[in-house]
Amino acid sequence: MQVEPTALPGVVRITPRRFGDARGWFSESWNRRTLADAGLTLPEFVQDNHSVSAARGTVRGLHYQAPPHAQGKLVRCGRGRLLDVAVDARRGSPTYGHWVAEELSDQNGRQLWIPAGFLHGFVTLEPATEIVYKVTDHYAPDCDGAVHFASAGIDWGVDPSDAVVSEKDAQAPAFADWTSPFVWGDA
Repeated sequence: MQVEPTALPGVVRITPRRFGDARGWFSESWNRRTLADAGLTLPEFVQDNHSVSAARGTVRGLHYQAPPHAQGKLVRCGRGRLLDVAVDARRGSPTYGHWVAEELSDQNGRQLWIPAGFLHGFVTLEPATEIVYKVTDHYAPDCDGAVHFASAGIDWGVDPSDAVVSEKDAQAPAFADWTSPFVWGDA
């Protein structure tokens, strides 16, 4: 596996090796030992999530789960293409409010590790796009939250008025009006 840092410390791009022949390809998408050998030790994952977005231009996010059930996420694209985004939401961090985006697709096989303390969202670049991700804590509805996707200065590649969003995401507070539950240095 290829493990590369991004512009945000802690957010990591992971590209598993693929082995192909006339039938297609095989990839080991998750292997704790292989990642540790590459210098990346991730927390234990407790849940896998899988969603499908029917339309191109669907935005999901910016989502988070607050402490004490904050989640780290290992994200990949099972089918189609998406732009995956992480925003540093740790108050006091030198990169607070900064974001990084990575195109994930079934073709490039890339994954993005997003630690707890970061907002997460994505926009689909093709119809019928699937996102699959592992999380480090179970879903806790009382800790679930969102920040409005168009309020953090992210270039989503889609006009916000044309984005397909849920009611929850459309009603989410702006980044500037939101008080983050995350503090830099807390782990």
